[in-house]
Amino acid sequence: MLTRIDAEDREFQILSPYAAKARESKGRLVPEPHCDIRTDFQRDRDRIIHAKAFRRLMHKTQVFIAPEGDHFRTRLTHTLEVSQIARSIARALRLNEDLTEAIALGHDLGHTPFGHGGEAALNAVHPGGFHHNVQSLRVADRLESNSRRQGMNLTLEVRDGILNHTGAGVPMTLEGRIVKTSDRIAYINHDIDDVLRSGVIHADELPPGPIAYLGATTNERINTLIRDMIAQSDGLDDIRQSGEAAEAMAELRSWLFEHVYFNPQVKAEDERLGIETIVCGLYAYFLGHPEELPAEYAKLIPEDGLPEIVKDHVASMTDRFATDLWRALSL
Repeated sequence: MLTRIDAEDREFQILSPYAAKARESKGRLVPEPHCDIRTDFQRDRDRIIHAKAFRRLMHKTQVFIAPEGDHFRTRLTHTLEVSQIARSIARALRLNEDLTEAIALGHDLGHTPFGHGGEAALNAVHPGGFHHNVQSLRVADRLESNSRRQGMNLTLEVRDGILNHTGAGVPMTLEGRIVKTSDRIAYINHDIDDVLRSGVIHADELPPGPIAYLGATTNERINTLIRDMIAQSDGLDDIRQSGEAAEAMAELRSWLFEHVYFNPQVKAEDERLGIETIVCGLYAYFLGHPEELPAEYAKLIPEDGLPEIVKDHVASMTDRFATDLWRALSL
């Protein structure tokens, strides 16, 4: 039988000297006994996969709200795609694949319903704003609970990677830095794939420079970016991209924000559902009716305050649940 100690020993034998090692983890917020089979990073991955917040990602929008097709991406499929890209890079660089996977699977746990529109609406109405990376860490630390503990009590390395997967922060581990770039690789290329599938944008409208450098298809572009990161980072205590690859990604990302994320044609469904009305309306409703909050959230009000808990509840909702609840409340 392969025990935790065996697995930890194997990390020192196989992985790069720059890889994070489970035995050297900086630990959990609340110390707890080790598992006799799984390393701490493997255990974190399993806790995330079994979390309610992870399952809800299945019904949260990536780009298209309630698409009329089975092949458009959700937050869950995006998360799995980030995990696959990040693990491929980590494996090639002999970094810790378990840690990489745990961070990737947990990075979007705090996303709102309705994609970018939902996040913008909650950011506008909640005091102090709303940022999904901060909320993802809050889900892990505070909101996800079971009969034994409040929060998942993840290791510091996983928590750091979740918090710093976006924004100006730099993850403390190379594994976290891989996830940060892999998230962009995934959503840039897969969002392009979805918008081309929708027919709203056609392939000849994509910016020619990045397409010529990275490739004409989703697979080609992802392959180019993965290979570039591996080549640029091999043997280094850092995760890097070539200037050409980074520039091509930045140009595609800017194009997406201009032509897709805020494109009235893409967001026509947003307008129909009234994302801002739903999100802001539900936020206001539960501020005025705290007695209707779920018990698992209501019990945290004395310590965290009502606005924070209302924000947590609204952010946790799936697109379908939020829409149905708002319709029921509006009757």
